[in-house]
Amino acid sequence: MKLNKVIPVLLIILALAAVLYLARGFYYGSKTIHDLLVENKKLKSAITNLTTEEQIGYAKVVSQEVKDSNLYTTIKFVETARNDKNTKILEKECTIEGDIVLFDALIVKFSDKMVMDGKEKAIYLWRRIYGEKMTPQNGFPIEETSKEPVRYNDLLKFLPQKEKDLFWSNIWDLANDNEKLKEYGITAVYGNAVYNKLTKGKVYIFKISSTGQLYPEVIPEM
Repeated sequence: MKLNKVIPVLLIILALAAVLYLARGFYYGSKTIHDLLVENKKLKSAITNLTTEEQIGYAKVVSQEVKDSNLYTTIKFVETARNDKNTKILEKECTIEGDIVLFDALIVKFSDKMVMDGKEKAIYLWRRIYGEKMTPQNGFPIEETSKEPVRYNDLLKFLPQKEKDLFWSNIWDLANDNEKLKEYGITAVYGNAVYNKLTKGKVYIFKISSTGQLYPEVIPEM
């Protein structure tokens, strides 16, 4: 074959090779971008799962009055439904000496990995309300420690009542059983008492994060 015929053929082959190379680059480039977008979506979802907070109830001052030189605060405590913060599932009213009030809850915390994957989030059991001048054991009970919280009764509705009660009645045994905790993906079972100086005209909204942080948010009463 003459040289003047070989050169055009080589140029065509080189051009085709260049096109294929560029096409391959665009394909893998777009695939990488797609993968990054997918991973980014998963990352956003994981961050959302970790930082999600739920309103789990609120408290407000009904009255404050002085008796025998001592201040007494009467409060109303309300627990709200898991899927509707406007639905009340439990109400308690109690009078406590002073204005510093503690709200005690038992929290079951799952591993960050399970929370990030959206498989689990912290659950809790309200235990009692008491003032700083009282001992915790003399506090006003909210829910029975040995009974399933009303907030979760639909989650375990397919289990016999005896089995549902078993989890909550043995919760402290679970807290000290490392093997069981690992099996359920639980990292901790612990008590957490949050408190504030309560004043009339304020609402103390209790929130819990997916990872188990419990705190009161203070807003003006509407």
